[in-house]
Amino acid sequence: MAESRKEEFQKYLEKSGVIDTLTKVLVNLYECPEKPQNAINFIKESMGPPAPGGDVEKLQAQVKEQQIQLEAKDKEIKSLKKRLAELAEEQKKAE
Repeated sequence: MAESRKEEFQKYLEKSGVIDTLTKVLVNLYECPEKPQNAINFIKESMGPPAPGGDVEKLQAQVKEQQIQLEAKDKEIKSLKKRLAELAEEQKKAE
């Protein structure tokens, strides 16, 4: 009977993603070139509270997309400023 409870609990942990999450955190700890002084704090920080609004990967993709958009806008602003300076120079020459 105790064995079936153990199996039930293991299935619960697998279904809820606990085993995958713990495995990822422990692999990250293992792969750290410089091991943290306090492994418990590392694990706590790695698992931390869930990001507001959902999935971390989704948020990272959104940040990357917005960075690309920001770079495009910066280029456009630079181009428009250059064009504005050229038009101002042409206006000065025409006067």
